[in-house]
Amino acid sequence: MLTFALAGNPNSGKTTLFNALTGSTAHVGNWPGVTVDKRVGTYKKGEQPVEIVDLPGIYSLSPYTPEEVIARNFVLNEKPDCIINIVDATNLERNLYLTTQLMELDIPMIVALNMTDVLDARGDTIDVRTLEKRIGFSVVEISALKETNVDELMKKALIAVKTPRVGSTVLKDSLLGSAIANAEIALKLKGVNAPLFHAVKLVEKDEIEVATHPAEASAVEAFIEENVCTEKHCACDTEAEIADARYKYITAHFSSTLTRARKHSYDELSKSDKVDKVLTHKWAGIPIFLVILFAIFHVTFSENFLYLGSMIPAFGEWCGAESESVWKGIFFAGGLNSPGVILFNALDWLTGKIGEGLALGLEGLNANPAVIGLVCDGVWGGIASVLSFLPQILVLFLMFSILEDSGYMARVAFMLDRIFRRFGVSGRAFMPMIMGFGCSVPAMINTRTMVDEKEREATVRVIPFFSCGAKMPILLAVAGAIVQAFGVGNADVITYSMYVLGVATALLSLLVMRNTTKRGEVSPFIMELPIYHMPGFKNLMLHLWDKAKHFIHKAFTIILASCIVIWFLSNFTWDWSFVGEDGMDTSILASIGKLIQPIFTPLGFGSQLGENGWVFAVAAITGLIAKEDVIATFGTLALSLGAVLTETQLEGGVDQVAFLIQATNATVPALIAFIAFNMLTIPCFAAVATAKGEIGEGKFKWTLLFWIVVSFLVSSMVYTIGEWAWTAAIWAVAVAAVTVGIALYNKVMDKKERALLKK
Repeated sequence: MLTFALAGNPNSGKTTLFNALTGSTAHVGNWPGVTVDKRVGTYKKGEQPVEIVDLPGIYSLSPYTPEEVIARNFVLNEKPDCIINIVDATNLERNLYLTTQLMELDIPMIVALNMTDVLDARGDTIDVRTLEKRIGFSVVEISALKETNVDELMKKALIAVKTPRVGSTVLKDSLLGSAIANAEIALKLKGVNAPLFHAVKLVEKDEIEVATHPAEASAVEAFIEENVCTEKHCACDTEAEIADARYKYITAHFSSTLTRARKHSYDELSKSDKVDKVLTHKWAGIPIFLVILFAIFHVTFSENFLYLGSMIPAFGEWCGAESESVWKGIFFAGGLNSPGVILFNALDWLTGKIGEGLALGLEGLNANPAVIGLVCDGVWGGIASVLSFLPQILVLFLMFSILEDSGYMARVAFMLDRIFRRFGVSGRAFMPMIMGFGCSVPAMINTRTMVDEKEREATVRVIPFFSCGAKMPILLAVAGAIVQAFGVGNADVITYSMYVLGVATALLSLLVMRNTTKRGEVSPFIMELPIYHMPGFKNLMLHLWDKAKHFIHKAFTIILASCIVIWFLSNFTWDWSFVGEDGMDTSILASIGKLIQPIFTPLGFGSQLGENGWVFAVAAITGLIAKEDVIATFGTLALSLGAVLTETQLEGGVDQVAFLIQATNATVPALIAFIAFNMLTIPCFAAVATAKGEIGEGKFKWTLLFWIVVSFLVSSMVYTIGEWAWTAAIWAVAVAAVTVGIALYNKVMDKKERALLKK
């Protein structure tokens, strides 16, 4: 099978083109560095299938960043059959800088001139035929977002791959052209692959190249010193000279192919600039971001959409009365339900009806009570309690995807850089952190874009504090149950507050680490802000489908197995006697739960919850396997306990948690602490394995301890202050003592570092 590599600058539309070619569900972000490792898909519409490799977004093939090293190693070592170079037509000169480097490889190549739809909207044009003639290989105008000319691009790429290609350079007539030519000859005689590319890198004094070919590097340096350095260029910076020569060539030969509809004055603002004056305002930018986040949570979780039920009391009373109807209850509560809640209620009703049908069907077949309990309570009860939250998860991710793909999240990273620096990390850390709202695994992998090792390790540790989709059912179910059981607050406000708590904990943890065990300078952060654009519908749907598929797959694998185990342990004793619902208090699970229950007493959901309080302890432990297991555990145990404690029908996750609140007398502070603990403690097995791989086995034990300590401290603080407000003074003294200790530690360390520098 042929292999084509996609190479281009960040934000050039490279990953969007990858999705268009392969139908892949790879996530399309709109900031530099979102693609860390290569991604592979297959193009199947041509005369033969083609493997498409999506390389990281890079500005050059110099080894300055992890992305550049990955891309460089792939094209040199894996030797793809063709390179498809994606060029942003709206930033022609900057994008063609990478093109002039790729030209130096002995690999067939084709240029995909992307975003031509944006260019057309401006009235600007590019003389493609002239550009094609001057650049030396095919140029195809495309719009990856609208999938325009994508198949034509592949047809021409398949033609290009049939003709072997020898690298060429735009530097042959430059000041260093003779040095490059001599180095190329030497490398050819040595049998080096892609000798022209390596020759240019030797002249640039590329650190990898110099280390690989030290003898040739010395010869090149001597040649330059003797033949190139004149009185005018006695201190010739070869890297700067080559960069300057590339841009001069691009300006002289390629830039003239672009014709603008009108000349833009230097101080004229584009549409993106005008929007940025508001959204990235020095003082208003962050508050606007927080408002946007709250609006997203409100659309997803509110049972009083736009607070109409509160602002119009008569409407609120009417909604409350109408909600008594089964069908109308899907749309109304204390007001009009938000879109996310409507979808949740609809699926919750459906899963409830399926559960009722299963129970009636098995009873009609005179099935054994143990079988009925296993199927209805153990299997379907647990899975249904998790599945019902899928619509809200997808609504939330849809909103985040729109922010990412529109270009707004890149601005947020830019704005947060100045804030993050106060906490010891650059704005680059925001990118993997915000990915943590989706899943901690790719977020941790994405920290490879960070240069400083200590900064990267600290970021990996706090990524789980950005609640992933798997934790969302916990937040939704417990927050909804608090509103239902106590009649206080709004589910959207509680959920939003818990997300803010996670972010605040992450930032404070970074501050402590970067001033103690992970001390170091903050790495510089330079990024390009892409223009705003409408996200592609197909890309959004592919992303959502990927999330839904992953969630459903987990529901019917890990969660299904967990539900069966939990049901078995809660219905059998240590001597393997089936006790069913009436004897759950004597079950294996109950004995284990009662044993570990006291551990969580400082957090509010331990011994103080009485004989049934062990269900919260067990749920917290099962969450270490997969966070969805927390609600699945509640679903299974609530349905089993339900026959003993109440005759109420327990249909959904919120009802089940509300029932367990009633059965255990859990307080609001204890429930908030339960959410906080599950948000901050050791993440799921997959995230743990990823963190171990990224940090290294030797340091990982301290990361596990870090997660345990932070989750216990924060949850204890939430519970004790919520239950007894006066304890806030004790916590304040403790925080002040830690702050003073850190300040003294830094003072001592600074003194030692200054002493070392003097030596």
